Amino acid sequence: MQVLEAYKPFEIQELELTEWKQRPVKNNFFELVLIKDGEGTQCINYNDYNYTKGSMFLLPPLKCHSFTIKKPTKFVFLKFTDSFFKNINRITIDRNEWFKEASYILSNYNQLPGDIIKNDIDRNHLENLIGMILQESRNYGNESINLVTSLMTSILEILIRNIKKSTYFEVPKNNSDDRITKMLTYINENIDKTELLKVENLAAVFMMSPTYVSEFFKKQVNMPLREYIIKAKLKLVEIRLLNSDYTLTQIADDLGFTDVSHLSKTFKRYAGTSIREFKNNGEYMLLKRGSCASART
Repeated sequence: MQVLEAYKPFEIQELELTEWKQRPVKNNFFELVLIKDGEGTQCINYNDYNYTKGSMFLLPPLKCHSFTIKKPTKFVFLKFTDSFFKNINRITIDRNEWFKEASYILSNYNQLPGDIIKNDIDRNHLENLIGMILQESRNYGNESINLVTSLMTSILEILIRNIKKSTYFEVPKNNSDDRITKMLTYINENIDKTELLKVENLAAVFMMSPTYVSEFFKKQVNMPLREYIIKAKLKLVEIRLLNSDYTLTQIADDLGFTDVSHLSKTFKRYAGTSIREFKNNGEYMLLKRGSCASART
């Protein structure tokens, strides 16, 4: 096993396994996995997907994934850690924009198994970028931190455009109305713009009457529109609390809460714990989902 951890903003791990062993889980944003060689099955939330050489997956920062290895498999794990977004200003990159995009991925992508990359061009790009990161980290260590950070941001950009091509929102399986997917996408892409989330604006954008918007949304998602928006915001609150150095005032302002008191009360109501207790515990609440069966790990 080879573990390359020269750069605290990101962690790179390359290893070959014949049997999967559960790895320590940290509250990083997400982890990109490249299958360099081998065959087997990936499991997330009791759903399976066959993998082969060249497969790429996103793993959530939760204990809800495993791999069943059929042929010895060489993995490369590439983690985007909290430090990547806390320290990124030192490398003249717009931290706020990257953090927003990474949070969008983590809070919205559907934690189901399957290859995250949708075309061969992007797959080749990622394989080359990951290869360069591995080579740089082996040969130059801390000297190449700026270059590796640039490579990581390129990887993030490719992931973002592939995520946005996917259907990752959880809607009832028998749903055939694609307007709800478009509405969910619109809401989540504008979750920090309170004016755009008002019923009147949603009605205008999706050509519905204001009275019908809320009825339509609840019927399609099995949740009131207002509750969905609040929970979507609170998922981003969780991510910022665990993965950034934003102050509570900044978080409240950015996500449209009246003040810190409003944010704290809303968080406790939906998460069932105070912000202080949440940070001390260090585990997601609203982002949590079911775990894979222990027998498959």
